[in-house]
Amino acid sequence: MSVVLEHKQGLIAGDGLLPVKMAQYAKENGFDVVCISLSDDNYRQLKKYCSKVYSFCPGEVLKIEKVIKSEGITQLTFLGKVSKTVIIKRPKFDSRALDFVKKAIRLNDDKVMLMIIEELEKIGVTVLDQTLFIKNLMIPSGVLGKVQPTAEQVEDVNYGYWLAKETGKLDIGQSVVIKDKMIMAVEAIEGTDNCIKRGGKLAKSAARVIKVAKPAQDKRFDIPAIGLKTLKIMKKYKADLIAVEAGETIIVDKDEVIKYADKNNIVVMAV
Repeated sequence: MSVVLEHKQGLIAGDGLLPVKMAQYAKENGFDVVCISLSDDNYRQLKKYCSKVYSFCPGEVLKIEKVIKSEGITQLTFLGKVSKTVIIKRPKFDSRALDFVKKAIRLNDDKVMLMIIEELEKIGVTVLDQTLFIKNLMIPSGVLGKVQPTAEQVEDVNYGYWLAKETGKLDIGQSVVIKDKMIMAVEAIEGTDNCIKRGGKLAKSAARVIKVAKPAQDKRFDIPAIGLKTLKIMKKYKADLIAVEAGETIIVDKDEVIKYADKNNIVVMAV
């Protein structure tokens, strides 16, 4: 079902370039973006494209809700990395956030996000498909760049793809690290970057990273994404291939990723 977009769009922004890209494309297409920033790393960039940028910690739920209401936001998008470990650390969790955590039966990704979406719907806010403003960043099928996979790498990709889909069914994570058809690491609460670090350390060299969408991926949150930072971590820990799911994964800085991959003999492919 198509969505009729409001002129004013809300953006809840975590780390990285992804929320910046969304704000940029939305502004270029005539939308007014009001941002609630949960990170310091892209604050200045967001100010270039958003009419207002409010800065809060993830646990300041009452303040966030107050801004959404006062700004008259009825549609918003979640984009950018917010570490799941915030639930463990609980910095600046207000009473509403603590109640929210206590009520949760489980604190896995999907459960938490669906609870947040349900709470937003109660105050008249619709959470949009994350890809709505950035469909041009979705990765098509094939190998990106000049470095082609070997037969051995393809075998690891096939195994890793199946494994990542199986762990996705359980809402554990989206990424796995494989070497010679052996599991080096499975992503959990630490996120993809730290999963690559763990797997790369065990493999010592020639680790392969596979990242996929969950079998029943809700496009309002947790769409798989990779960027230059991912490739730099791979190089540091001697991983030589990353495979993602075609048409279901966002690549933030494609040209830079391909250039870096070619220079460092890393395979980047979508299957």
